[in-house]
Amino acid sequence: MRARVTILFGLSLLVLSGAFASITYFATSSYLVNQERSTLEQQAFANADFVRNSFAYIATSQSVYQLLGQLDTLAPHPAKGAASSAALLYFSKRWYHSSAVDQDQLPTAFKTAVENDESVVQTFDIGGQPHFAVGLQIPALGPTTSPVYVAIFNLASTANSLRVLLASLISAALVVTVAGAVLGRWASGRALLPLRDASRAALAIAGGQFDTRLDSGDVSDLAVLASSFNRMADRLQQRIERDARFTSDVSHELRSPLTVLANSLSVLESRRDELPPRAQQAVDLVAAEVRRFQRMVADLLEISRIDAGSAELDLSVVQVGELVDRVARTIGRGTLPISVPDDVAGLYVAVDKRRVERVIANLVDNAERYAGGAICIGAERRQDHVALFVDDEGPGVEPQDRERIFERFSRGSFAAGSRGAGGGTGLGLALVAEHVKLHGGRVWVEDNEGGGARFVVELPLAAPPEDGEDSPGSAAVPASDAPQRSPRPRHKVPTAGAEAGAASRAPGTGDGATGPAPAAAARIGAGTDSANGAGRVAPQRDPSGARGRS
Repeated sequence: MRARVTILFGLSLLVLSGAFASITYFATSSYLVNQERSTLEQQAFANADFVRNSFAYIATSQSVYQLLGQLDTLAPHPAKGAASSAALLYFSKRWYHSSAVDQDQLPTAFKTAVENDESVVQTFDIGGQPHFAVGLQIPALGPTTSPVYVAIFNLASTANSLRVLLASLISAALVVTVAGAVLGRWASGRALLPLRDASRAALAIAGGQFDTRLDSGDVSDLAVLASSFNRMADRLQQRIERDARFTSDVSHELRSPLTVLANSLSVLESRRDELPPRAQQAVDLVAAEVRRFQRMVADLLEISRIDAGSAELDLSVVQVGELVDRVARTIGRGTLPISVPDDVAGLYVAVDKRRVERVIANLVDNAERYAGGAICIGAERRQDHVALFVDDEGPGVEPQDRERIFERFSRGSFAAGSRGAGGGTGLGLALVAEHVKLHGGRVWVEDNEGGGARFVVELPLAAPPEDGEDSPGSAAVPASDAPQRSPRPRHKVPTAGAEAGAASRAPGTGDGATGPAPAAAARIGAGTDSANGAGRVAPQRDPSGARGRS
């Protein structure tokens, strides 16, 4: 909008200044030319009268040339506007001249009129310069004597003055146009400043800074806009905090009955062999659903802590290669091929290892449940970021689902009819997005080279730790103080200003989910904690030394 206003100001002033310059030029040039012609005509009449009075004393042709020499004026003061002139005389069918201008340089029409003893006035060019010629018939001096006097005046000085005037007017028009554009830019900036403030405030709120408000300042016209915007932001913040408290409260309230159900179920499972087959099947179904419910409650508690801004990051500066190896061993996928080039393995990132492990675990389990399994874990550099990725061999994710699957309880078209069948909670990818966002990164899904899906986790690079510094010993920082960056999918994002009481922490629980946490993460929204099993083997490495897909 600023550009359009600036262009409008510039074009408007260009048209106005151009019109004013045109009117000024034509009016001034017409006035100067008319004044010049009037003055020159008076001079020509005076010279003609001098010729008439002196003609009685002319006896020979030499006398005519001497008379014309007296009439030639070479304009000794051109700065004062005097025009140089030349005099010609047509007498007894013969032309006389005493200057460089002769009858051959006269226009044919003008010359014909003079030879027909007619008075004539005409403007024409001689040698590329404008000249003004006046031909005057002198009254008969005798029975056959009726000469014609021709005065030719050089108008070069007047033409130069008009050219200077035109150049000045054009320069002034351009200066006015540029000044108008600058003025329009400044005025539009001042006028649109409140809109920019409102836009920045809206972007901040969309990014999770719900305590952002507008200040109308001393501009009374903006008071209504600012107050309406602030009321809307207040209601939005209250609604989000109320929803977060509700989720947290419900999750906490469900923990007690779930614990009772889990304990009772443990008793039934301990005597499962004593039950008839149909009862054993029922116990298995109940056990699967109770455990899935426990994981869902744990995930809801985790999300509520993130929404409230009370989650903490235990950041450590680690090498990318070490991080990928650690994650593969921790999630029990030591045999899964790893692709980390040597130039990427030596890069450093600042991460919370537990959260990154859970992110990769959710993505791997998601691939196993809905895409035939993961085929590779790897990392690559993308400018000033490192992209961790998990490839699967499934059919891929439809473009219309690639952002929606990271929303809470959202499932894409591939798993729309499989809710509950895969043991997912519908929160796995949402937790992935929240954990990555806490690190100042982003996550998205794209196609891999084999036709399946590639889930990409992009994290900012960190500076290598100084010599002697123990990088894993970094202090924990609140998640609200961690670098925030809007991921590709849309989420609610906690801020440092969020109230600590938005979600209460359950006694004896940490940031992670509690209870059994087998690996399960549905691509279409499911996700859980990874299981820490025993008997893990080291990830395979390429014999050449660089990690690659096997």
